[in-house]
Amino acid sequence: MMINKTRLRSLIKVSFSLICGGIFYTFWLAIFLLTRGLHTPFIETILWFLSPIITALGFANGILIYGKLTHHERSEFSQTFIWALTDCVIGALFVYWFGPMLIVFSMLITGTASIALREAIVHN
Repeated sequence: MMINKTRLRSLIKVSFSLICGGIFYTFWLAIFLLTRGLHTPFIETILWFLSPIITALGFANGILIYGKLTHHERSEFSQTFIWALTDCVIGALFVYWFGPMLIVFSMLITGTASIALREAIVHN
């Protein structure tokens, strides 16, 4: 079974997005772990709220980077960010109660699903 160019392009774009989402989450996690020693609940709370935002920024930047590298299409950063943010928040809220450090898995899964769904809608 052959995969057409549009689907292959979308798969690569979603992969770029996932990788950047993971990189941004890793940076967030490094900052979070570095501030844990401060024992400041206010900063910890702010950082928890920033987690889905930063991860969604990573997803949106992945799409943006793909567009810049390929010169193939112009990306709508804000639209992609809103899709990713919505699903990252949903993923984080759903899993947070089972253990806050598990949010990475849910945010990466739901963020990737939102980007893939957006690609399917935009290109069909």
